[in-house]
Amino acid sequence: MTLTLSIIFLVFGLIIGSFLNVVIFRFNTGKSFGGRSKCLHCHKTLSWHELIPVFSFLFLKGRCSECRGRISFQYPLVELVTGLIFSGLFLKFQNIFYADTLVFSISYAYYALMFSFLIVIATYDNKHKIIPDVLVLFLGIFAFAGLFLFSGNLWSPHIPYAGEFLRGILFALPFGLIWIVSRGAWMGLGDANLALSLGWLLSVTEMLSALTIAFWSGALIGLILVAVKKMSGLKSEIPFAPFLVFGAIVAFIFGINIFPFGF
Repeated sequence: MTLTLSIIFLVFGLIIGSFLNVVIFRFNTGKSFGGRSKCLHCHKTLSWHELIPVFSFLFLKGRCSECRGRISFQYPLVELVTGLIFSGLFLKFQNIFYADTLVFSISYAYYALMFSFLIVIATYDNKHKIIPDVLVLFLGIFAFAGLFLFSGNLWSPHIPYAGEFLRGILFALPFGLIWIVSRGAWMGLGDANLALSLGWLLSVTEMLSALTIAFWSGALIGLILVAVKKMSGLKSEIPFAPFLVFGAIVAFIFGINIFPFGF
């Protein structure tokens, strides 16, 4: 039963991931998020069998069936990551699913929405080297509202205590100071706003773990890119938001608490 449901949520996530790709590619372009998808090269309207998440990319071998233009690897990657996250969220909340369907449904829907925002933000930042203000604003609003609606990652309306309000600000403060000191050269203000939202979304231990994972993974990728740069002469700029989002997702879904304390 659990395996079957995991697959169902995986497929659901693949479908949502396909929509997130539309949002990422069309955001700030003036195009509507509705309407049929088209090839970015020849503008051919894609048929239904060319829109099956992940499988269409594999079947078409990463190229348009009409003009043979390359299809961005971002499409299957975002779809697959979203599917795995949606399935992972179900496995995290599976005990609640069997015990209280209402609490599961509300909790699952909330975190699925929040992580969808994070996927779009991370992918957009990786592609354009900027975090859209409107996306991180909505993320912050929903994360702040979650302080009143969720306790211990589950739906449980309550009045937050002072520490819950302050933790977002405390985690955002170092990022803000780096932005001020470097005048935006080392880190953008969007990273501080993202840290604020994540500080409200995650517990202290989850957020500390997320930051640790983010810095470790960022350092590893940075070293690899430095080596590649020396060999190829290429220049590269590494946005931090994707690593921060990666750390948040891993810490939350797997319940990683590197530092065994928090509030």
